[in-house]
Amino acid sequence: MEAQDFEKIAKNIMVKDSIPEMTFAIITKDSISIKKILGHHKITELNEKPNANINDFFHLGSNTKAVTGFIAGYLVDKNKIQWDTKFFDLFPKLKKKSNKDYHNITLKDLLTHRAKIQPFTSGAEYQRLPSFKGNKQQKRAKFVRYVLTLSAINNTANHNYSNAGYSIATVMLEKVSCKSWENLCNEILKSNLNIDFIFGWPNRNAQNQPYGHWIENGKIVPVNPNTEYDLSLAEPAGDLSMNIDNYTKFIQLNIKGLSKENDFLNSETYNFLHTAKDEYAIGWGNYTKNNKQISEHAGSDGTFFCYAQIDRKKLIGYVVIVNSGTQSAQNGVFEMINELKKK
Repeated sequence: MEAQDFEKIAKNIMVKDSIPEMTFAIITKDSISIKKILGHHKITELNEKPNANINDFFHLGSNTKAVTGFIAGYLVDKNKIQWDTKFFDLFPKLKKKSNKDYHNITLKDLLTHRAKIQPFTSGAEYQRLPSFKGNKQQKRAKFVRYVLTLSAINNTANHNYSNAGYSIATVMLEKVSCKSWENLCNEILKSNLNIDFIFGWPNRNAQNQPYGHWIENGKIVPVNPNTEYDLSLAEPAGDLSMNIDNYTKFIQLNIKGLSKENDFLNSETYNFLHTAKDEYAIGWGNYTKNNKQISEHAGSDGTFFCYAQIDRKKLIGYVVIVNSGTQSAQNGVFEMINELKKK
């Protein structure tokens, strides 16, 4: 199927599912075979000329976790930390006031959601928090101390998805590197890999960027950048934005690593990021079905929706991102992914 065929399919999906803007790509280790961006920054502009631009940034939501996992892999490769490093070996003074159920949690436990940490996936959980003062790194550290006093999740689930767990893992990475997570992102992504990104929503950082969308009073509306919505405490779990060029660079790095190439990280590290544990490894969900080995992740803060999938046997990746977090938009993303996989 040619690019113009996918463009036609995408436009139909966007109309059907009220998606203002969509970008999508098919990635192999050697090329980006399809890459498109269509639509409008705001749903209120649909009667105007399309203003989608290849440089438009989209919020990655929880697909940020793969970036934090990647940074962890880099520090492991540099022998700054190990996957089995225990949190309280780095922060012994916090142990006494923390819940004893967490005393042996490791970096790997946290990044694979095996540490039984409370989820912090809903706004209500954050609204109940005390006020934390300081810069992002200082507030994150205080948040981590607080989370570690809470009760552990008590169930027999294979894993318990937790944004807070990624914040706890992050303070470990900050401790061993003597750098904030934000500075690690800038150094590793921007300086070393030439992968550009921004923290937070695109339209909070630059003009002429896509607006996220959600539903208010039964209607899909653009979300004003000044809307009170703060993800900074769990930023390493879900608050980066990238344009399609830079996000496909990141996905392609993973595909190269999975093809047993040493590309920035050791190939064994890439494999570990994707397969360290069944169902959820490190920043990547995974499953084996019908002789297919798939890594995948969806991310949304409720205003954008991002989905990435890598077929680890065929070494091919698929990405679809939209600037709406509604259920219909999510349905449209998965429909588009299935179309891309027919190529």
